[in-house]
Amino acid sequence: MSAVTRIVGPGGGAGDSFAEALAAHREGFYLLLRRYIALGRPFLLRSDLWDEFRRFCESDPLGRGLCDTVLAEAVSRAQEAAIDAPWVCLAIRMRIGRWRYLRFHVEAMEHEEISVSDFLAFKERLVDGPRDEWVLEVDLGPFNREFPRLREARSIGRGVEFLNRRLSSQLFDELGKGDRRLLEFLRVHQCQGRQLMLNERIADVPALRRALRRAEDFLAAQPQEAGWEAVGHVLEGLGFEPGWGRTVARMRETLGMLSDILEAPEPGTLERFLGRIPMIFKLAIVSVHGYFGQSRVLGLPDTGGQVVYILDQVRALESEMRARLHEQGIDIEPEIVVLT
Repeated sequence: MSAVTRIVGPGGGAGDSFAEALAAHREGFYLLLRRYIALGRPFLLRSDLWDEFRRFCESDPLGRGLCDTVLAEAVSRAQEAAIDAPWVCLAIRMRIGRWRYLRFHVEAMEHEEISVSDFLAFKERLVDGPRDEWVLEVDLGPFNREFPRLREARSIGRGVEFLNRRLSSQLFDELGKGDRRLLEFLRVHQCQGRQLMLNERIADVPALRRALRRAEDFLAAQPQEAGWEAVGHVLEGLGFEPGWGRTVARMRETLGMLSDILEAPEPGTLERFLGRIPMIFKLAIVSVHGYFGQSRVLGLPDTGGQVVYILDQVRALESEMRARLHEQGIDIEPEIVVLT
């Protein structure tokens, strides 16, 4: 059994082996915590924790007894510590996306597992001091309610692929409902009072299928580089609005994707189709950095670098949004707001 397995335990929490190791090396571990307190800093990063642990192991017989134990593995995985003597709180990253928070009372030599909310509240008190007023909390839970979540580390970076597989499998899981959902999805697109994608002339899925066939036949006979101004009057009569593409060639590709999805949904086609629908016109970027001339600011010393980075990202995002809207045939200027 590896040290990682022993720390995590069979249920994913702090395993019994950690408590057993702590009981066996109680004096040494709490002496280590006292050394952390003696550094005189309210916050210690991973490198601080590990460096002090190594010095403890090299200089103290009790420290050498910790080197090959589960406790050493726990210290190696601790990402930060918040200290307010006699309390020491450790944030331990068990593996990707899995954290545990432990609170130790050095004088009583007791410990307990706490929630992430308690850990953050402990850190806030160290920075702001005790406060009686209400503290703002942003609960993101409702956004994840009844929504599939990736749980394996190998799925990192594949969120869009996962969602498209889920969407394509659920899109037509019940006969007649999935294509209706897609129709309603396309009909809600508006920007600045201008209807996009579909108008009221397409009332149901059979009408959408007929309009797609007629639009494809019409566009096939038009110059492929022509724009919406040349073909829009006909397409609007069929039930289509701007957003399908800048040129006839791109309109035909996008309409063909929708036809394929209605015929037999497939993740790759769905991903390409959704990527062509104009949905993002305004962005709000929330940056918790960018403080200047304030004392005891978390993130020092390079807060100015974060501001430069955000501004560079804004320019890049604006260029990308403008290019996509142009390809989609939408003449709307994107807007980006930075909150800091």
